[in-house]
Amino acid sequence: MLRALVEQAQGGDDEAFTTLAGLVGDRCLAIAYRILRDTSRAEDAVQVALVSAWRELPNLRDPDRFEAWLHRLLVNACYAEVRRAKRWLVDVRVLDIERGPAGPDGTVTVDDRDQLERGFRRLPPEQRAVFVFHHYLGLSIPEVAERLDIP
Repeated sequence: MLRALVEQAQGGDDEAFTTLAGLVGDRCLAIAYRILRDTSRAEDAVQVALVSAWRELPNLRDPDRFEAWLHRLLVNACYAEVRRAKRWLVDVRVLDIERGPAGPDGTVTVDDRDQLERGFRRLPPEQRAVFVFHHYLGLSIPEVAERLDIP
């Protein structure tokens, strides 16, 4: 089904591309957020990647490689977003205290999560991208290298 949508979108069918964007948008946003660590910047990167994909889609040679190709556009958009905004913004979230806690998290403490977050932010975006593609998407190291076009 994905291949057929890609081929239709390559032919200029904007509804097919809208459907494609709907299918891959959430995953792209999750990838961008994990690389950028900021929701609004991740949304901007996804939007840039999807606009680039629409413009460049007729040049895509293998419709079966659409998702890998889009991921490369997304990572490049994330890198550009990092260059555009050199400083990190604090992402404060308001918790709904009426519902109460969801229960203890046995995997990591708040201190552990804070240390992981600070360590992750110290990584350059290129290294965060490798980490996200390997651990979040579950790609093997050779697959990560291929998707990011790195050795």
